[in-house]
Amino acid sequence: MTATDNIFENLRLELRRGCLTLAVLAQLRQEYYGYTLRKALADLGLEIDESTLYPLLRRLEAQGLLASEWREEEKRNKRFYRLSADGEQIFGQLLEEWQAINASINATINNTL
Repeated sequence: MTATDNIFENLRLELRRGCLTLAVLAQLRQEYYGYTLRKALADLGLEIDESTLYPLLRRLEAQGLLASEWREEEKRNKRFYRLSADGEQIFGQLLEEWQAINASINATINNTL
């Protein structure tokens, strides 16, 4: 791996980190358990490793943005997640911020072409 490849990979991961949080919050407007959430995101073109997803879910729940509950389904206990009221509010604010940033970046890119 070249130095340029290394730089790109580090910047790509940094860019994805914030986007993944927004995508997880968006998906959790509906209830999911971890595996089905991961699959739903992958089906939308956003792959996320378990080692990234589960710590993110725990962090968002600790921040009060998610509510979760254990339930038995198909003879297995599964933890189901959904946005809390605070999570709905924060998601709306983050979405507005992301849309503004995205519009500015698109304008900047289009201005320089």
